[in-house]
Amino acid sequence: MILMHKTFKRIIVFSLVLQLLMACPLKVFAESEEAIFAGGCFWCLEHDLEKLDGVVSAESGYSGGELINPTYENHSGHQEVVKVNFDPNVISYKDLLQQYWINIDPFDNKGQFCDRGDSYKPVIFTSNQEQEIDAKDSQKTISIELNIPVDQLKVDIVNSKAFWIAENYHQDFAAKNPLKYNFYRTSCGRDNRLKKVWGEYK
Repeated sequence: MILMHKTFKRIIVFSLVLQLLMACPLKVFAESEEAIFAGGCFWCLEHDLEKLDGVVSAESGYSGGELINPTYENHSGHQEVVKVNFDPNVISYKDLLQQYWINIDPFDNKGQFCDRGDSYKPVIFTSNQEQEIDAKDSQKTISIELNIPVDQLKVDIVNSKAFWIAENYHQDFAAKNPLKYNFYRTSCGRDNRLKKVWGEYK
């Protein structure tokens, strides 16, 4: 009797798991992955990347430096970055890299658009060897697409360091402050420069 009871319980559990897998295959056990990019103002890069299909979230923050607990007023040595959580079953890291490239000026390592200085230079932060290989491959692909030597692309590819999330008022800034955001983006010349660099790719 006890043996029959245990067998019956196992059948029920197995049936429930099977139904769950049939209802949402792969996603049951899927885990999101992370990517960290610097590309000028984090408001803009966050806005450009978080709207992509497969991006679970995008958070503005600071990374690349040694300073502990950086703030907007003091993040010396760090870049403004965006940490992207994404579902690799929907968007691959390679596709995310392609979207990153067309949303920055790859020729400017002194800043981006109207924002100047080390805080705003473009950087791809890689968290493992696979990401590093993909990032370097994407760099070669972009050089071919733009018909220029790789060394003309001024985007650093470096190992990830600690990510420090920015202050709450920086998160989803474009959605919370559309008028201020659109004025800043337009006056900074970001979209005009992107169109000039990328043309048909943008």
